[in-house]
Amino acid sequence: MSIRNVLIVDDSKTELMYLSDMLKKAGFAVTTAENAEDAQRKLDQGKPDLILMDVVMPGQNGFQLTRAISRDPRFTDVPIIMCTSKNQETDRVWGMRQGARDYITKPVDQAELMGKIKALG
Repeated sequence: MSIRNVLIVDDSKTELMYLSDMLKKAGFAVTTAENAEDAQRKLDQGKPDLILMDVVMPGQNGFQLTRAISRDPRFTDVPIIMCTSKNQETDRVWGMRQGARDYITKPVDQAELMGKIKALG
């Protein structure tokens, strides 16, 4: 599967800008969502090739949203990379149990993220 379209879900405008710029410069098409509700709307509009998911967000958190998306038959083949400041091993394990394919901690290292995306594609 070739990854071209990425949905970034993060409540931080700074993180959205940082990740969007990084991915756009690398040739990806990027859509952003600031919370779970916004992400669901974006998913209804089109299926991304990859989702970068923050964990700590108001309302439904990234773990809950990852679980919901990964169990939705329309999106079971869309990989989710948790992209969060939660850096404990228990957080990583929990994220993977919710359906994430990988886990990266903030601040995001560009080379590490690109390597993870390449490994998925």
